[in-house]
Amino acid sequence: MNFKRINNITGWLICIIACSVYIMTMEATGSLWDCGEFASSAYKLQIPHPPGAPLFVLIGRIFMSPFDPAHAATGINLMSALASGFTILFLFWSITHFAKKLILKDGQPLDNGKIVAIMGAGIVGALAYTFSDSFWYSAVEGEVYALSSFFTALVFWAMVKWDQNVTEEQEAGVKGRFTKADRWLILIFYLMGLSIGVHLLNLLTIPAIVVMYFYRRYEVTAWKTFFAFIIGCIITGLVQKAVIQWSIKGAGNMDILFVNDFGLPFFTGFAFFFVLVAVLIYFGLRIAVKNNWQFLKLGLWSFAFMLLGYSTYFTTMVRSSADPSVDMFNVDNPVNLVGYVSREQYGDWPILYGQDFTAQVQDSKVTDTYIKSNGKYEKSGRKVEYVYAPEDMHFFPRMWDQSNDQGHADYYADFAGIGKDKQGQYERPPTMGENISFFMNYQINWMYWRYFMWNFAGKQNDIQGVMMGNVRDGNWKTGIGFYDNLRLGDQDKMPDSVKYNKANNKLFMLPLILGIMGLIYQIKKDKRDALVVGLLFFFTGFAICLYLNQAGNQPRERDYAYVGSFYAFAFWIGLGVLYVRELLMGAIKDGRNAAIAATLLCTLAVPVIMANQEWDDHDRSQKTIARDLAIDYLESCAPNAILFSFGDNDTYPLWYAQEVQGIRNDVRVINASLLGTDWYINQMRYKVNQSDPIDVIWTTAQIEGSNRDVLVNAPQNGIDPNKPMDLYTMMKDYAGSDDPSKLYNGQYNVFPTTKVFIPVDTNLVRKNGTLNANDVAVPAVAFEIPKRQLYKNDAAILNIIAANKWNRPIYFTNPYGELGFQNYLRLDGLTYRLVPYANGSGNDVNNSWVADKMMTKFAFGGAEKNGTYFDEENRRHLNSIRLAYAQAAGSLADAGRKDEAKKMLNKCDQMMLESNMSYGMVSRSQQQNQISLQFLIAAYKAGDDALIKKVTASLKKDMEQQAAYYEALPDEKRAAISYEEERNMNLLRGMLQMEQQFKNVPQVNEKPTTITTQPTETTQQKK
Repeated sequence: MNFKRINNITGWLICIIACSVYIMTMEATGSLWDCGEFASSAYKLQIPHPPGAPLFVLIGRIFMSPFDPAHAATGINLMSALASGFTILFLFWSITHFAKKLILKDGQPLDNGKIVAIMGAGIVGALAYTFSDSFWYSAVEGEVYALSSFFTALVFWAMVKWDQNVTEEQEAGVKGRFTKADRWLILIFYLMGLSIGVHLLNLLTIPAIVVMYFYRRYEVTAWKTFFAFIIGCIITGLVQKAVIQWSIKGAGNMDILFVNDFGLPFFTGFAFFFVLVAVLIYFGLRIAVKNNWQFLKLGLWSFAFMLLGYSTYFTTMVRSSADPSVDMFNVDNPVNLVGYVSREQYGDWPILYGQDFTAQVQDSKVTDTYIKSNGKYEKSGRKVEYVYAPEDMHFFPRMWDQSNDQGHADYYADFAGIGKDKQGQYERPPTMGENISFFMNYQINWMYWRYFMWNFAGKQNDIQGVMMGNVRDGNWKTGIGFYDNLRLGDQDKMPDSVKYNKANNKLFMLPLILGIMGLIYQIKKDKRDALVVGLLFFFTGFAICLYLNQAGNQPRERDYAYVGSFYAFAFWIGLGVLYVRELLMGAIKDGRNAAIAATLLCTLAVPVIMANQEWDDHDRSQKTIARDLAIDYLESCAPNAILFSFGDNDTYPLWYAQEVQGIRNDVRVINASLLGTDWYINQMRYKVNQSDPIDVIWTTAQIEGSNRDVLVNAPQNGIDPNKPMDLYTMMKDYAGSDDPSKLYNGQYNVFPTTKVFIPVDTNLVRKNGTLNANDVAVPAVAFEIPKRQLYKNDAAILNIIAANKWNRPIYFTNPYGELGFQNYLRLDGLTYRLVPYANGSGNDVNNSWVADKMMTKFAFGGAEKNGTYFDEENRRHLNSIRLAYAQAAGSLADAGRKDEAKKMLNKCDQMMLESNMSYGMVSRSQQQNQISLQFLIAAYKAGDDALIKKVTASLKKDMEQQAAYYEALPDEKRAAISYEEERNMNLLRGMLQMEQQFKNVPQVNEKPTTITTQPTETTQQKK
């Protein structure tokens, strides 16, 4: 058989292996993070968050269509699995292309030994990437990254095919700078246009592609190569700005002109713009052909096909116009599409020049933006850009984010050792050296290199690393004992719950070593191709670090963003086989046998070890936590409820359960963060699924654009700020007033008092089940708003509560205390219901309700099945369920219903197997052990001796092992996690005191006073 046939057959076999692996290990239902949103969007052709993914949505719908709603997630997960498998196929063919070029450098024709070596390079490199940690993670869930990787691999492979075609044309005597092979270039730009409808990772291949083109078409010098690289960067920027943003912005501006000035319907100017572009391309092509301007001809065709691929975004506007349930950014017109694709919702950040986090705002630049209103486009929305003092601006700002919502500013300050003065202001700005240090240590080392080493050296565990210097959580490690101990402390002394964590993957640095060998080999044999692969590696790795300018601390690990870089490194892993072959040639004279030996050796040392180590923590085939978490939230709610959620993993599983599987779609899920936008508040006004419209008090015009983005607490004539005001009256007649005399500084709407009340119709709340028979209602729910400024999302929550007037049940996914009414929340399972009676601490439990729902309706994500793996984020949500059972059982025991409390605790224990979800386990801030202690308290209250013994043994073992581990660490390594050591010791002492207290005190209806932590807040916090 010839080389081409062997290459094709072997590639397809590797593809089948990869597809089989991913299908066997893909998640059973929807997954956490954005997967629920994307599955919901695909199933009903809806609109996911900016910048959108219309092609992903369309293809996802095709894959989901053969399945019934209960199994529809199988379809979208299958799409990711197959896309990832075909990514491996194109990776294999790309590696063998470069391997063949290296092998033929000796000038001798291909023989069997060389073919074996080339195939070996492709097999080892492709399978190493198949079993790599980050790529495998994305391959088994319904997210955009798998399909994005497919397009990236396909585009790079298409460039390889162009390179092969050019070689064949040259061998056939075809001359010239423009040949039929350039049809591959047009295909590449079409694929890039399509990929924009999935993810933008693909565009980072452009510099490598431009340099590859330059090498084949131009005389090569060092300076010319440099300029080719610069041109590649410029083309990448032009695609990002001109094609993706300016084209849509131009179409949007023309639509404004046609609608506002010419009185034509919406979309008329948008359509005219692209017709005009098509006409210009047509005449440009005619001129190019007439004058034989081949480069212009190639450029215009490429631009035309990229726009054609990009046209999938037209479906976004079509579907948004239908007002689907998931309609992020309300992209029902061309002007909104501009903000959608440019991610205006998420703001901007400096890259090469800007301010530090300590900079003071000197002024603000307000730009009016157009919104669709009253049949035309009106200037209403405002885009605010802050202006800083010149001395606060400098080159390469890496510590820039002033927001402290997620602790970013404090993280910078802690890193740089910057304290605060008595007024709470930072004492000084960071130096340039500290900015560069943050870039190198956090953004490069912690947020890129650590991930890189996870994939090719080994991984310590699955606990998110939130602090540099923390040697316990989320580091890379190799499995080489003395080296790991030198870096991270004695790993043998780690607690068992970490030591035997399934994500403790020992790769012994073998993939890294083989990849470095491949890099060296390619540089020695072909510096040009080494630069091409190196550019792909750089732009999909380090360049992303430069561009994203990530602030610390991130809410989740971000390794999925760098899979393109890991893809490029897989080339060098494959080419490393050729280097090993060359080294073996000294001992094994026969080239064929040396190639076989090198292939076998490298296969066993890299992909086989990777598969063995990675399989157990990437197998999601039994896990259903995202769907089951949503079921537990929804089943905790009464019919026709309103449920406020906070963060991705509170919200997206709920969307998936309702939109795809049709579970409890009578409940209206409201994401509190999105309530800060006018378009999302307006979506409350119409019916969604089986949920009735919601009154938000204010009219559409009153919340348009930046209207009422901020409400200010300011006095009003005739209003006593110390006297409580009816919340509805305040939000409608004062905060909702358009009377200029009621504005603060002539600009901000106001709320005149922080003391408010919500009247209670006792007959209504008893009739509709808000109150139980034994509950005593208050005449009004009175509380004080603990803020002097209310943002639009805060105000919207208050509006919905006030306008509801107790007609519909209102719930929260956590004990929400930011607006002051936490003492009127009651635990109804996994949710907290707003009720018209005060319970003092906010810990009241609806006993009969939870006894029914939690015993008959709750699901546990597959934790009841042997061998199901849950990573840390999964465990956090399982802990939320465990805590709910502890609180419910404790309340039942306090009420004298100990038998029911025992049944509830044992239900939770049986449905969360100790092997899957241990009681004692290392976690961030000791959250798991805190919650298990609450579970133990409930077991003491219920008098369940067997469960007390089981939980106590698990907790004691882990906490004592943790104490021994911290004690064994050197001082310099121990200091970075001293807070974990302190918390562990406090919990251990608290548990021992609690044991003694429960043994000595006959009445066990009170919580031990030694337990002062509040795990509810730490585990179900706003994310």
